[in-house]
Amino acid sequence: MSDKAKDHVPEPEPYENPTLELNRPRSSMLESDDDLDLDSAAFDSRPAGGFDSRPTEQIHRPDPPVAPGTYVEPEPATAAQPPKARRGTLDLGLLVLRLVVGGTMLAHGLQKLTGLWGGPGLDGFESTVTDAGYQHPALLAILGSIGEVAAGGLLVLGLLTPLAAAAVVAIMINAVLFKHHLEPGLQYFATDESGVEYEVLLGAAAVAIVLTGPGRIAVDGARGWATRPFIGSFVALLLGVAGGVCLWLFVR
Repeated sequence: MSDKAKDHVPEPEPYENPTLELNRPRSSMLESDDDLDLDSAAFDSRPAGGFDSRPTEQIHRPDPPVAPGTYVEPEPATAAQPPKARRGTLDLGLLVLRLVVGGTMLAHGLQKLTGLWGGPGLDGFESTVTDAGYQHPALLAILGSIGEVAAGGLLVLGLLTPLAAAAVVAIMINAVLFKHHLEPGLQYFATDESGVEYEVLLGAAAVAIVLTGPGRIAVDGARGWATRPFIGSFVALLLGVAGGVCLWLFVR
């Protein structure tokens, strides 16, 4: 056997040495993304989660045209913007009530303070206060006259309405008690010597104004308590009643 034949060693078949078959490099069926015809930039812009969460473009669909004369039902009011309540003639009625009660108190106060329209003036009013048994009649005559003028004027304007109406309540309580003191017994009608019909009517109207508020046609019309009175009105009314009773009990 020649040296050339000795040096030649035949390569083993794949079935004889499976290790060689496994270690042999193989080319991938798809060498790159180009084989799939994909753009790598599309994958680079994808979010980390793997899904594109960007909202899709919304298509605006205009409302269909409405034929002339066709009724379109309005959308229901939301809770954030409740429908505005209609008050009708309520504010006008409250204005009339304020003008009458306030104008009457203003006129009577000017009669006592200045003697207008045949009024008693301060001297005559001081004598009435003295007859009622009040202490410091001169001071009370001045304060009472000014109080009636101020309360009447504020009611006419609709300014500080609950306090002004509460002051009228206090004044009317003292007027009723004063007439009862002059002539004991219940005498209601104004035709009686000590009838309290007039005083009760003014006092009840003042109570109504305290509880309802001045309405929108007033200086205080833009305030919430002017059209939706609640706890503050009760407090003002209690102050007026307590002030009238305390004035009669502790100042006489």
